[in-house]
Amino acid sequence: MKVLILNGSPHRDGCTSRALKEVENTLNKEGIETETIIVGNKDIRGCISCNGCKAKGKCVFDDLVNELADKFKNSEGILIGTPVYYAGANGTILSLLDRLFYSTHFDKTMKVGAAVLSSRRAGSTSAFDEINKYFTISNMPIVSSSYWNEVHGYTAEDVEKDLEGLQTMRNLARNMAFMIKSINLGKEKYGLPENESGTFTSFPDGL
Repeated sequence: MKVLILNGSPHRDGCTSRALKEVENTLNKEGIETETIIVGNKDIRGCISCNGCKAKGKCVFDDLVNELADKFKNSEGILIGTPVYYAGANGTILSLLDRLFYSTHFDKTMKVGAAVLSSRRAGSTSAFDEINKYFTISNMPIVSSSYWNEVHGYTAEDVEKDLEGLQTMRNLARNMAFMIKSINLGKEKYGLPENESGTFTSFPDGL
Protein backbone atom coordinates (compact mmCIF):
# COMPACT_ATOMS: atom_id res chain seq x y z
CA MET A 1 0.00 0.00 0.00
CA LYS A 2 1.40 3.32 -1.10
CA VAL A 3 0.66 7.04 -0.94
CA LEU A 4 2.04 9.48 -3.50
CA ILE A 5 2.89 12.81 -1.87
CA LEU A 6 3.15 15.94 -4.02
CA ASN A 7 4.69 19.05 -2.48
CA GLY A 8 3.47 22.13 -4.31
CA SER A 9 5.85 24.49 -2.54
CA PRO A 10 8.95 25.82 -4.35
CA HIS A 11 10.82 25.58 -1.04
CA ARG A 12 12.21 22.11 -0.39
CA ASP A 13 12.50 22.60 3.37
CA GLY A 14 9.74 25.12 4.01
CA CYS A 15 6.48 25.08 5.95
CA THR A 16 4.62 22.79 3.55
CA SER A 17 7.46 20.29 3.59
CA ARG A 18 7.47 20.24 7.39
CA ALA A 19 3.74 19.50 7.49
CA LEU A 20 3.99 16.77 4.86
CA LYS A 21 6.92 15.18 6.68
CA GLU A 22 4.78 14.80 9.80
CA VAL A 23 2.13 13.01 7.74
CA GLU A 24 4.71 10.88 5.93
CA ASN A 25 6.44 9.72 9.12
CA THR A 26 3.13 8.67 10.65
CA LEU A 27 1.99 6.90 7.47
CA ASN A 28 5.23 4.93 7.48
CA LYS A 29 4.65 3.94 11.12
CA GLU A 30 1.20 2.70 10.05
CA GLY A 31 2.78 0.46 7.40
CA ILE A 32 2.03 2.67 4.39
CA GLU A 33 4.81 3.23 1.86
CA THR A 34 5.29 6.80 0.65
CA GLU A 35 7.01 8.66 -2.16
CA THR A 36 7.39 12.44 -2.00
CA ILE A 37 7.97 14.55 -5.10
CA ILE A 38 8.69 18.28 -5.09
CA VAL A 39 6.44 19.95 -7.65
CA GLY A 40 6.53 23.64 -6.78
CA ASN A 41 10.01 24.27 -8.17
CA LYS A 42 9.24 22.71 -11.57
CA ASP A 43 8.20 24.46 -14.78
CA ILE A 44 4.68 23.09 -15.30
CA ARG A 45 2.44 24.69 -17.88
CA GLY A 46 -1.33 24.59 -17.69
CA CYS A 47 -3.78 22.51 -19.70
CA ILE A 48 -4.69 23.92 -23.14
CA SER A 49 -7.79 21.72 -23.58
CA CYS A 50 -6.48 20.17 -26.81
CA ASN A 51 -7.78 16.67 -25.87
CA GLY A 52 -4.61 15.20 -27.33
CA CYS A 53 -4.38 12.96 -24.26
CA LYS A 54 -7.41 11.00 -25.47
CA ALA A 55 -5.52 9.88 -28.57
CA LYS A 56 -2.03 9.61 -27.06
CA GLY A 57 -3.02 8.13 -23.71
CA LYS A 58 -0.94 10.79 -21.98
CA CYS A 59 -0.57 14.55 -21.93
CA VAL A 60 0.89 16.08 -25.09
CA PHE A 61 3.35 18.04 -22.94
CA ASP A 62 5.83 15.37 -21.93
CA ASP A 63 6.98 16.59 -18.54
CA LEU A 64 6.54 15.71 -14.86
CA VAL A 65 2.81 15.18 -15.35
CA ASN A 66 3.41 12.09 -17.49
CA GLU A 67 6.10 10.87 -15.11
CA LEU A 68 3.60 11.00 -12.26
CA ALA A 69 0.79 9.23 -14.11
CA ASP A 70 1.95 5.67 -13.41
CA LYS A 71 2.93 6.56 -9.84
CA PHE A 72 -0.59 7.87 -9.28
CA LYS A 73 -2.13 4.81 -10.91
CA ASN A 74 -0.14 2.44 -8.71
CA SER A 75 -0.86 4.26 -5.46
CA GLU A 76 -3.77 3.71 -3.10
CA GLY A 77 -3.78 7.35 -2.10
CA ILE A 78 -2.50 10.79 -3.02
CA LEU A 79 -1.56 13.61 -0.66
CA ILE A 80 -1.36 17.14 -2.08
CA GLY A 81 0.50 19.78 -0.12
CA THR A 82 0.50 23.45 -1.03
CA PRO A 83 1.37 26.83 0.41
CA VAL A 84 -1.43 29.38 0.33
CA TYR A 85 -1.04 32.40 -1.97
CA TYR A 86 -3.84 34.99 -2.09
CA ALA A 87 -6.22 32.55 -0.38
CA GLY A 88 -5.55 29.90 -3.05
CA ALA A 89 -3.22 27.05 -3.82
CA ASN A 90 0.12 27.45 -5.58
CA GLY A 91 -0.42 27.97 -9.34
CA THR A 92 2.14 25.32 -10.23
CA ILE A 93 0.39 22.56 -8.32
CA LEU A 94 -2.96 23.56 -9.81
CA SER A 95 -1.55 23.42 -13.36
CA LEU A 96 -0.12 19.99 -12.62
CA LEU A 97 -3.34 18.68 -11.07
CA ASP A 98 -5.48 19.96 -13.95
CA ARG A 99 -3.39 18.02 -16.42
CA LEU A 100 -2.72 14.97 -14.23
CA PHE A 101 -6.38 14.33 -13.46
CA TYR A 102 -7.60 15.14 -16.97
CA SER A 103 -5.00 13.19 -18.96
CA THR A 104 -5.07 10.00 -16.85
CA HIS A 105 -8.01 7.83 -17.85
CA PHE A 106 -7.56 4.99 -15.36
CA ASP A 107 -10.26 4.43 -12.75
CA LYS A 108 -9.55 6.46 -9.60
CA THR A 109 -12.54 5.09 -7.70
CA MET A 110 -11.77 4.65 -3.98
CA LYS A 111 -8.21 5.95 -4.19
CA VAL A 112 -8.10 8.20 -1.16
CA GLY A 113 -7.13 11.86 -1.44
CA ALA A 114 -5.99 14.40 1.10
CA ALA A 115 -4.94 18.04 0.97
CA VAL A 116 -2.48 19.74 3.32
CA LEU A 117 -2.27 23.52 3.48
CA SER A 118 0.36 25.83 4.86
CA SER A 119 -0.39 29.49 5.46
CA ARG A 120 1.12 32.28 7.49
CA ARG A 121 -2.23 33.44 8.81
CA ALA A 122 -5.36 32.92 6.68
CA GLY A 123 -6.79 31.78 3.35
CA SER A 124 -6.16 28.10 3.90
CA THR A 125 -9.78 26.93 3.96
CA SER A 126 -10.51 28.26 0.46
CA ALA A 127 -7.33 26.60 -0.85
CA PHE A 128 -8.39 23.41 0.96
CA ASP A 129 -11.69 23.44 -0.92
CA GLU A 130 -9.83 24.07 -4.18
CA ILE A 131 -7.69 20.93 -3.87
CA ASN A 132 -10.50 18.70 -2.61
CA LYS A 133 -12.52 19.27 -5.77
CA TYR A 134 -10.06 17.15 -7.78
CA PHE A 135 -10.94 14.21 -5.53
CA THR A 136 -14.70 14.65 -5.46
CA ILE A 137 -14.98 14.61 -9.27
CA SER A 138 -13.01 11.35 -9.41
CA ASN A 139 -14.91 9.02 -7.04
CA MET A 140 -12.13 9.49 -4.49
CA PRO A 141 -12.91 9.62 -0.73
CA ILE A 142 -11.42 12.62 1.08
CA VAL A 143 -9.40 12.09 4.25
CA SER A 144 -10.30 14.36 7.14
CA SER A 145 -8.61 14.99 10.47
CA SER A 146 -9.29 16.48 13.89
CA TYR A 147 -9.14 19.99 12.38
CA TRP A 148 -8.79 21.33 8.86
CA ASN A 149 -5.62 19.89 7.36
CA GLU A 150 -3.44 22.96 7.85
CA VAL A 151 -0.40 24.30 9.61
CA HIS A 152 0.53 27.91 10.25
CA GLY A 153 3.83 29.74 10.12
CA TYR A 154 6.16 31.84 8.02
CA THR A 155 9.09 29.44 8.35
CA ALA A 156 9.51 25.74 9.03
CA GLU A 157 10.67 26.70 12.52
CA ASP A 158 7.33 28.46 13.06
CA VAL A 159 5.50 25.28 12.07
CA GLU A 160 7.41 23.39 14.78
CA LYS A 161 5.62 25.63 17.28
CA ASP A 162 2.20 24.87 15.78
CA LEU A 163 1.63 21.85 17.96
CA GLU A 164 -2.04 21.56 17.08
CA GLY A 165 -1.21 21.72 13.38
CA LEU A 166 1.33 18.92 13.68
CA GLN A 167 -1.13 16.90 15.74
CA THR A 168 -3.67 17.39 12.95
CA MET A 169 -1.11 16.04 10.46
CA ARG A 170 -0.56 12.89 12.53
CA ASN A 171 -4.31 12.30 12.91
CA LEU A 172 -4.70 12.85 9.17
CA ALA A 173 -2.07 10.19 8.49
CA ARG A 174 -3.71 7.66 10.81
CA ASN A 175 -7.09 8.27 9.21
CA MET A 176 -5.56 7.94 5.75
CA ALA A 177 -3.86 4.66 6.64
CA PHE A 178 -7.10 3.31 8.13
CA MET A 179 -9.12 4.27 5.06
CA ILE A 180 -6.62 2.69 2.67
CA LYS A 181 -6.52 -0.55 4.65
CA SER A 182 -10.30 -0.65 5.05
CA ILE A 183 -10.97 0.05 1.38
CA ASN A 184 -8.53 -2.69 0.38
CA LEU A 185 -10.42 -5.14 2.59
CA GLY A 186 -13.72 -3.94 1.15
CA LYS A 187 -12.52 -4.38 -2.42
CA GLU A 188 -11.49 -7.95 -1.64
CA LYS A 189 -14.88 -8.81 -0.15
CA TYR A 190 -17.31 -6.66 -2.14
CA GLY A 191 -15.42 -5.23 -5.10
CA LEU A 192 -15.66 -1.59 -6.14
CA PRO A 193 -19.04 0.17 -6.23
CA GLU A 194 -20.79 0.32 -9.57
CA ASN A 195 -20.00 3.54 -11.40
CA GLU A 196 -22.54 4.57 -14.04
CA SER A 197 -21.29 6.41 -17.12
CA GLY A 198 -22.50 7.56 -20.51
CA THR A 199 -24.79 10.40 -19.47
CA PHE A 200 -23.37 13.83 -20.25
CA THR A 201 -25.44 16.96 -19.73
CA SER A 202 -24.42 19.70 -22.14
CA PHE A 203 -27.70 21.66 -22.35
CA PRO A 204 -27.88 21.62 -26.18
CA ASP A 205 -31.34 23.18 -26.05
CA GLY A 206 -29.81 26.33 -24.60
CA LEU A 207 -31.59 26.12 -21.25
